[in-house]
Amino acid sequence: MSADEWGAMSKRAVLEVIALDAEDAVAAQAGGADRLELVTDMAADGLTPSPTTVAGIRAAVDIDLRVMLRLADGFAAGDVDRLVGVAGELRAAGGDQFVLGFLDAAGGVDLAAVERVVDALDGCPWTFHRAIDRAADREALRKQLACLPGLDTYLTAGAATGVDEGLPTLAAEAARRGEPGYEQTILAGGGLRLDHVAGLREYGVTAFHIGGAARPDGWQGPVSAQAVARWRAVLDTPAGP
Repeated sequence: MSADEWGAMSKRAVLEVIALDAEDAVAAQAGGADRLELVTDMAADGLTPSPTTVAGIRAAVDIDLRVMLRLADGFAAGDVDRLVGVAGELRAAGGDQFVLGFLDAAGGVDLAAVERVVDALDGCPWTFHRAIDRAADREALRKQLACLPGLDTYLTAGAATGVDEGLPTLAAEAARRGEPGYEQTILAGGGLRLDHVAGLREYGVTAFHIGGAARPDGWQGPVSAQAVARWRAVLDTPAGP
C-alpha cells in the first residue's frame, strides 16, 4: 500500500515499528503495527540487515516491510557500488520497499548516490530517512528529490535533536502538503512520545515511527506487543476537529 493510499485512510493513522528480527516483527504485527522498518545494529542508529534476516521476517509476517540501505554510521553513502549490489540481494530476499538517505560533506543531498541506488530499486517505494534532519537546507533537499521514482515518505523529527525541538518544522511542512517537494507523507519519528501524537495529528501528520518506545527493556530486549498496542490505541482514537 502506498503512502498516498494510507493518507486516504483518514480514520487510521499509520504506525511503523523498527524490527531487528522475526521475533520483533511478529510482536509488532500482533500489537497493531502497519509497517516495519528492518535494520540491524542500533548502536550505529540502524544499518542494513542481512538478506537472510529479511527473508525470515518476510516469511513471519504479512505487513509491509521497509528495509534500511545504510552500510555504516553517518550519512555518507560510502561504497555506492556495494549499496547497489546489496539492494539487489535484498530484493531477491523479498524486500520490495526501502529506506535510504545520503548527504555530502557540506550537508547537501548526495544526489548522485541517491539516484544510483534508486535506479537499482526499479520503482520500489522508499523513505528518505532522518538524514533530512541533518541537511543544510531541507527545502532544497526536498526539491532536488521531488521527481525521483518511488519516494513517498520522509522520516523526520523536524530537527536533529528530535521531535521536541522539531515540532514547528513538522507543522510548517505538513501545512505545505501538495506543494512541489512536499507531496510525500511525513512519517514523524525520532524521540517521538505518545504525548506528541495529538498535536502532530492536529498539524495533519498521519504517520508515526517508533523504535525504543516499542521496547520496555531497551534495545537489549524485544519489541513488546503490548507497548505497540498502546500506541495503536492512541492512534486509533479519533483526532480532534
